[in-house]
Amino acid sequence: MSSERQFRLACGRYSTGITVATIIDGNGDPHGITVNSFTSVSLLPPLVLICLGHGARILEHFRPGVHFGINILNESQREISDHFANSKRDRFNGIEWRPGGTGVPLLPRGLAFIECALRNRVPAGDHDIVIGEVVDAQIEEGLPLIYYASTYRKLERA
Repeated sequence: MSSERQFRLACGRYSTGITVATIIDGNGDPHGITVNSFTSVSLLPPLVLICLGHGARILEHFRPGVHFGINILNESQREISDHFANSKRDRFNGIEWRPGGTGVPLLPRGLAFIECALRNRVPAGDHDIVIGEVVDAQIEEGLPLIYYASTYRKLERA
């Protein structure tokens, strides 16, 4: 069996886009976290998933009946990715956002915005798999922010 470090390095060879998952808590306060474990699951019904580490404080807000947002970042939003990856308490301090149709925070200038109703939360190792049913999706033009081999990358323009 390979080491945890080797496993991380091997997984890092798969390039991913960067998203910020967002949610409103019971008091109406916004929360968000940088997530690169995001994928579509199904077209009918439209389902997506994200994976959140058990140590992430935001996880407590993902419970039945809530909505959450997925903000897919563009290549110029590295600072947003870094900001929401920081574990400081109020990640929305100084961050511009607007409420989506479900009330979840949507960040301006992203490539896509997906609003979901929580469908299921499944423990898996040291993470929870959070499955959401898409209730709205919007897209914008641009190129994605890419993460590969533990660093940000940009797509080369043709």
